[in-house]
Amino acid sequence: MKIVIVGAGEVGFHVAHHLALENKDVVVIDENPEAVRRVSDHLDVQTITGSGSSPLILKEAGIRGADIMLAVTDRDETNLVACMVTHLLAPNTTKIARIRDPGFDEFHEKFQQQSPRIDTIINPEIEVVKTIHRLMSVPGAADVGEFAGGRLMFVGVYLDATSRLAGVRLSELPAKTAPVRPLIAAVVRGDKLIIPRGKDRLQAGDLVYFISEEDKFFETLAVFDKHEEPVKRVLIVGGGRIGLRLASLLEKESISIKVIDKGSDRCAFLAENLEKSIVLCGDGSDQSLLEEENIRDMDVVVTLTDDEETNILSALLATRMGARQTIAKLDKFSYFPLMKAIGIEQVVSPRLSAINSILQHIRKGKVLSAMSIKGEQAEVMEAVALETSDIVGRPLKEIEFPKGAMVVSILRGERIIIPSGESVVDAGDRVIIFAHREAIPKVEQILAVKLEFF
Repeated sequence: MKIVIVGAGEVGFHVAHHLALENKDVVVIDENPEAVRRVSDHLDVQTITGSGSSPLILKEAGIRGADIMLAVTDRDETNLVACMVTHLLAPNTTKIARIRDPGFDEFHEKFQQQSPRIDTIINPEIEVVKTIHRLMSVPGAADVGEFAGGRLMFVGVYLDATSRLAGVRLSELPAKTAPVRPLIAAVVRGDKLIIPRGKDRLQAGDLVYFISEEDKFFETLAVFDKHEEPVKRVLIVGGGRIGLRLASLLEKESISIKVIDKGSDRCAFLAENLEKSIVLCGDGSDQSLLEEENIRDMDVVVTLTDDEETNILSALLATRMGARQTIAKLDKFSYFPLMKAIGIEQVVSPRLSAINSILQHIRKGKVLSAMSIKGEQAEVMEAVALETSDIVGRPLKEIEFPKGAMVVSILRGERIIIPSGESVVDAGDRVIIFAHREAIPKVEQILAVKLEFF
């Protein structure tokens, strides 16, 4: 598979990194020589310095032989033109564009239907707001994903030192958690991702990923000593595009919302465009302002400014001053491993949301959805098994999945099956597959060659 990536920023770099590890044929284009140099110094991919919207540059990149053109620069207009030029040069190449400006929201469907057609439009800001909303509804969760239209939850929670599961072997879980039987798919311990076996023990501080049916979710969450707590008061620090989208979404619920922003002009804009939220002009990292706004009474504080240090400081201050839950927006992936150590468990990233959205569209086998775990160490994928698939009609224990990959759930109509080795996948079932990074190429090969999906 050949993929041309226009844009060598954080999203372009990390998607290229992900694909290079899977031995894909990747070409990265960017006008910024420093960004191109960073890619060429760290990744085994081809690089070209120039405009990804230029026909000459796209021809040099081999766009006519590319399966996918991915436009992820920081400029919506460049991404749109890159798709248009690609359509003229290589109409059969799949075009995926990142478009963030809210002014384009109502035109996404038209872009996908009319010529020059863009096959997929990704707005990471919309996706990150959905992620924040899910995190707000799941106390103690560090990561939340949904599959099968929300009927199946994939959640990561940190195991507290006081948890009844700390020190317990996985083989002992049924006795400890009965009648609930959570399926633990992965454990992140420090920088290491573990696919646990029955003899492995859970440890305090582990980030534990488990699968749960939606209607049993809070019952399962309680096994990890996390309990549902209603959200009534939310403070949003940063009234940019994401802050505005989040406040507008929360206004549809019975939630008291305050939004803090430094810019007086932006505050006036927010006041005009929000119906129920209280807009405050000030610095969200100002301790006296937070005290004045009764930060200790806030159920959730979400820090969404364009400055990552401000987001971190505001989240730490809010936690120290008594806020029940804090969520910080970060885009520098190098910061992620540090957050738990300094006391921030819930982190969101528009760039990571963009990467997750992109992955499902570039996987062979037409994977329905994909979620990246622990940066780039693993993925959870959802696909549909057809009658011609080798996975159909045989017990899972007889199928040669690569080491580090497993089927964690089977969805058959309205029924959700947590599989065992004896489970058999039927034609038309949806399967949820967890795969470590090293296993992804083999899983993808299975999905594309042996497992045909629509």
